[in-house]
Amino acid sequence: MTSRKVVELFYDVVSPYSWLGFEVMCRYRNVWNIELKLRPAFLGGVMQGSGNKPPGLVPNKFLYMSKDLERLAQYFEVPLQAPANPFEAMFEKGSLSAMRFVTALQEWEKSGDKKVELVSRELWRRIWSQDKDITKPESISEAAMKAGLSASEIEELLKFSTSKEIKDKLRISTQEALNHRAFGFPLVVCHVNGKEEIFFGSDRFELMAHCMGEKWVGPQPSHPAAKL
Repeated sequence: MTSRKVVELFYDVVSPYSWLGFEVMCRYRNVWNIELKLRPAFLGGVMQGSGNKPPGLVPNKFLYMSKDLERLAQYFEVPLQAPANPFEAMFEKGSLSAMRFVTALQEWEKSGDKKVELVSRELWRRIWSQDKDITKPESISEAAMKAGLSASEIEELLKFSTSKEIKDKLRISTQEALNHRAFGFPLVVCHVNGKEEIFFGSDRFELMAHCMGEKWVGPQPSHPAAKL
């Protein structure tokens, strides 16, 4: 039996393109012969560390992004809708608290990433579908509650997320993304035959499949897999 290929997905819930990549990889983990590892990281740290510029600082890029996301939402069948002020949502308010919470949840969960997946999705829904805040503790709590966590679990995780252990863990994950030459998210690292194949963005799935010896059959594969 062929061993499963390990695929790491570096993401931040503040990134709409990360949401698209996240949903596709969740759908394909039961179609392709892969072990999907979720790698929550901090986009702000990657942008700073790589010297990249936010889309809002390049007017033509920002205008294109709005239309691009509208088309991608339809194609990938993800309920993505830009907030009233995308630049504020992505780069002024940020996602540091949210990603520390997700990181704390991953460390706390240990046996798989099912709850990490559910909470991440609810945070994306808040910012990129409902135009709601993801920076305040009560906002994160609401997303976690919808994902099925109890009030006591959320309280414990909120405290854990402010610890040095979790801050360091998120920083290390972000640095590992930079070590893979990340300049934005999503970043997908496919471990194939002892080598790393690295892909940026949510438009490289066909090439990704080719490099792994798999087949891309569109954004909604027929095999039963994770769907919204």
